[in-house]
Amino acid sequence: MPTPLDFIRMVQRGEAPPPPVARLIGFTLADVEPGRAVIAFEADGRHANPMGTLHGGVLCDIADAAMGIAYAATLDEDETFTTLELKINFLKPVRTGRLVATGRVVKGGRTIGLVECDVLDDKDRLVARASSTCMTLTGEQAAGRQVPVPERSRRRATAAPGRERRAVWRAMSAPPTSAR
Repeated sequence: MPTPLDFIRMVQRGEAPPPPVARLIGFTLADVEPGRAVIAFEADGRHANPMGTLHGGVLCDIADAAMGIAYAATLDEDETFTTLELKINFLKPVRTGRLVATGRVVKGGRTIGLVECDVLDDKDRLVARASSTCMTLTGEQAAGRQVPVPERSRRRATAAPGRERRAVWRAMSAPPTSAR
């Protein structure tokens, strides 16, 4: 079974489909290493709130993705995680343009970790800063939460992405099996 970092790198190389939220929002994984992840995003009018600026929830999504990937990249193959808390400060309004969210693990522990993220605009100005508390799950807590990688996804993720995404989603949505 691959580690979360192995799977993340498969997605980055196009060998496995990205998470559905990445396609919905339109962000991509630019870089990943254990404890650090970079998300790239191009904000445009479809991401606007009623005032015409980038919706804060979209900033939360890209920061959450960067922090989650950074944390996941530190886990072993039998581990997964969940977010316990997320906080964000919006520091500068954005209408359109390229944003980069860099997530980094501040403190990892056996069970609890602290992650932070800075979101910068194309002029390297700080747009938002977020922090998150994550909990590592193992054993029964992790049952049914690991991201399975269907063999077809490894071979043909770009040939039929919808079919592979549905297979991954079905596997992720399946109820956990109890250990006997």
